[in-house]
Amino acid sequence: MLGQYLNLELSRKHEILTQYNNNVGNCGKFNSIRFDITDYSRLEGAFSGFIPEIVIHTAAVSNPEKADLLPKDKVYDVNVNATAKIAELSSKFNARLIYLSTDLVYAGYRGSMLNEDAKLIPHSLYAETKLMGEVKIRETFDNYLILRTALQYGFGLNGTANNFHLAYGSLKNNKPVKLFTDQYRSPLSLLESARIIGLLAEKDIRKEMVNFAGAERLNRYEMIEILCEMAGLDKSLLIKTTMEEAGLEYKVRDVSLSTEKLLSFGINLLSYRDSIKQILSGEFNNE
Repeated sequence: MLGQYLNLELSRKHEILTQYNNNVGNCGKFNSIRFDITDYSRLEGAFSGFIPEIVIHTAAVSNPEKADLLPKDKVYDVNVNATAKIAELSSKFNARLIYLSTDLVYAGYRGSMLNEDAKLIPHSLYAETKLMGEVKIRETFDNYLILRTALQYGFGLNGTANNFHLAYGSLKNNKPVKLFTDQYRSPLSLLESARIIGLLAEKDIRKEMVNFAGAERLNRYEMIEILCEMAGLDKSLLIKTTMEEAGLEYKVRDVSLSTEKLLSFGINLLSYRDSIKQILSGEFNNE
């Protein structure tokens, strides 16, 4: 989902090569190549054919639920072994690696607005393998920027969707939506993520671990309540629930993140309301 926004954002100023496997998304509109990232001969061929200056690694078995449906060795191959290989090739070809990790590596019960030194307790196979990917990168070389990415929201492109997008669709069709009130994150819009990664790519930042998040601590109910206010949707359709009531396997209560370090690099963050305004304006929605 984020990769498609990155294609649109980064292609404005840079020559890009975008890789996909099963879902082409908008990659077909750009210089692109199709292969599984665990096919290391094809992976090395992509490096040697393009000679990248920067590699942005967003590919993954990308959430706890997906990871739990797959064999553990498959999840490990994609999230850990392939990441180690990408780090090795980035080092070999003298490219800087920007790696998208997750806020779910943090302990979710140690307080709010966590900084990068906060306790790490990944609760799911997904989070565990993303953290192991971080370790593999740090063991390989020092020309990296690891972004511990908060909950992403916005409209998915070309058939992709997240919980925010699904909730919006339900509300537009006057259908009720159940939302957690007991999980707090620092959500960051897909549009903002792509914009900020574009800015970070142009800065000489190396050997850094950075919380990649929005400025506000919100639960999922609050997020969609604000969306309703700004999009003219019916708030009476919102139903409060808890992670326990929803039967959520991994009950991460609070991984809201401090963005002090991100801001120190000269990055400005939009407020949640301004990000919603940007999303509703329709930029990229039909691309």
